[in-house]
Amino acid sequence: MRDVLNELAAVQRAMGDGRVPAGEAYTVELRRRYDAEIDDVWDAITDPGRLRRWLKPVTGDLRLGGKFELDGGEHGDILRCEPPRLLKVSWLYGPDADAWPGTSEVEVRLAPGPAGDTELELIHAAFVGEPSFPTYGPGAGGVGWDLALLTLARFLAGGGIAGHEEFEKSPEGREFSRRSAAAWGRAHLAAGGEPEHVAAAVEATTRFYAPDPA
Repeated sequence: MRDVLNELAAVQRAMGDGRVPAGEAYTVELRRRYDAEIDDVWDAITDPGRLRRWLKPVTGDLRLGGKFELDGGEHGDILRCEPPRLLKVSWLYGPDADAWPGTSEVEVRLAPGPAGDTELELIHAAFVGEPSFPTYGPGAGGVGWDLALLTLARFLAGGGIAGHEEFEKSPEGREFSRRSAAAWGRAHLAAGGEPEHVAAAVEATTRFYAPDPA
């Protein structure tokens, strides 16, 4: 348990403002350091064979201007690709997502550290009209990205989590998700969120990611 909670504490989180083609957006922003060379981290987030081992299987035309689709239904276009420092994609969900093109974008920036390590910054900008925000706040995507960055850390360290769903349902995974939801609540408050809305959003996010087993 201490291992995954240390990983949770390794991430800096913020909620901010941004823009997507549809207009104004809110952002969830995560930053953390990995004990791996920048080329290794870049390869882990772009090579299909490695992506499937820590995130999800990916298919498509995986080059600048091409389209991708993850096994979970997330899909989009590859908007920028500047190895080994910058990857930006549109990020849409489900078969009806194309009715709102460009309403969600994910940008990942990598920077080499002084000791052969790598700093990763992930910014997910989502259209403010996106319906999950009033219910879940930034935890709607933030908890999922926390889980993804945890699995990436374990993968780069030579380990891994056997099955995302299995981990998320475990006591360790449920505690991780609960604490992640609370951390995103603090980021929401720091960004000026109304306390009552923040509290309700944290509760809803916790129920979604770590529902009562009963």
